[in-house]
Amino acid sequence: MDLEALDVVREAFMLMLLISAPILAVGLVVGLVVSIIQAVTQIQEQTLVFVPKILAMVGTTLILLGWITVKIMEFSTEMFSWSPVSGT
Repeated sequence: MDLEALDVVREAFMLMLLISAPILAVGLVVGLVVSIIQAVTQIQEQTLVFVPKILAMVGTTLILLGWITVKIMEFSTEMFSWSPVSGT
């Protein structure tokens, strides 16, 4: 039973990483590009990077919303169909 619970937690964490990875990667790339532009133009405004990064991450989330929903529904179906086996 303990190993099955660990497998469920591991699958949940892997799903969380799979869903969040593309969104975080877009945020990383946009932040890097804006930082390079700031370095080249010598604009040292610290808050300038947040608006493009947030917009890009929200846009990516909206684009991937169908895929995210399918992944979460598959995981939910798997969890609801899973029945723990009594060890006693």
